[in-house]
Amino acid sequence: MDDLALPEVYRLLEPGPVVLMTTADRGRRNVMTMSWHMMVEFAPPLVACVVSSGDYSFAALKKTQQCVIAIPALALAENVVAIGNCSGRQIDKFERFGLTPLPAQMVSAPLVAECFANLECKVVDTALVAKYNLFVLEVVKAWIDPAQQQPKTIHHHGYGTFVVDGETITFDSKMP
Repeated sequence: MDDLALPEVYRLLEPGPVVLMTTADRGRRNVMTMSWHMMVEFAPPLVACVVSSGDYSFAALKKTQQCVIAIPALALAENVVAIGNCSGRQIDKFERFGLTPLPAQMVSAPLVAECFANLECKVVDTALVAKYNLFVLEVVKAWIDPAQQQPKTIHHHGYGTFVVDGETITFDSKMP
């Protein structure tokens, strides 16, 4: 074994798909790229995510306590990276990147039509926001696009490097 620089550790533990988070505050919608998230519970579905206090979406999420997590497939990879490399303070990212906002049912933030899944979320725990910018979200409504069969997701490995979903394997499971 060789030493690994501690700032490189996150690249090993961040295998979840890169997602888009949408917010809306006072009629102004925004979308950001996010890879710092994880499932916390499955019933009800809880997701923990880190949103930097410097991100434009942070203030809207903190104020409205609502968002949508939209899961893009590989075809959107270039746009997903570009969305993460600019700020919604200056531009409407939906317009700039040709994304179609759809009305959500339970939250004010829009769904993203081009994504294969959209999760409407409400913030249920902010205890770690001040210290770590970590929000716990409850998924209150989930949407799937049946036209997007077996979508491949992208996974951030740091410094502009991504991995694409690979082969699917199945094992017997004793979980319900």
